[in-house]
Amino acid sequence: MRLAAHAALIAATGMLALPLAVGTAHADERSVRQLVEARCQNCHGMEGQSSSPNYPKLASQNAEYLQRQLFNFKLGKRRNAEMKAQVADLSAAEVQALANYFSSKPIIADIAFDPALADKGREIYLNGNPVTGVTACATCHGPRAHGALFLPRLAGQHASYIERQIHAFIDRTRQTPDMVMHSVVATLAEDEIIALGQYLSGLE
Repeated sequence: MRLAAHAALIAATGMLALPLAVGTAHADERSVRQLVEARCQNCHGMEGQSSSPNYPKLASQNAEYLQRQLFNFKLGKRRNAEMKAQVADLSAAEVQALANYFSSKPIIADIAFDPALADKGREIYLNGNPVTGVTACATCHGPRAHGALFLPRLAGQHASYIERQIHAFIDRTRQTPDMVMHSVVATLAEDEIIALGQYLSGLE
């Protein structure tokens, strides 16, 4: 009787463990490509080269920066209902895998529609505006706007997306922990914002 009971217990335990094992295997099988196809490609494209300026290019973006932003959306530190829904159930490993995936993709720069305006943006980016107290963007984002670690790459990004983010920092609808960006862009004039977008979108 004891042997029979013991065998029954093992059988029952095995039956209970089977769905858990299958569920774990299923979660592990969710590849980066599956995630990109299901969650990312409609807005950002399979290669992170979004065709619409409504959505940022993710290609060649710094992996550490992408990871932080995905977690910010997940935790509600950066507010966007659409993005929060897409990242809500992502594991830390999946977030890292997505960041590494898009970081490895080459970016295709845009062509500035106004070269003269792009030249003005280059001057502001590299030297700032001493008259109004605007700090040179290159101080943090680097001479080629490639960023570093948690500082985003700006080179090759959609011009209008850059403009929108600058405005979001100015009106504080986008927050950062140290608030540095808010003070940096506070005195930018509208034509300077447009010029920066033109210049940065054409960089590789």
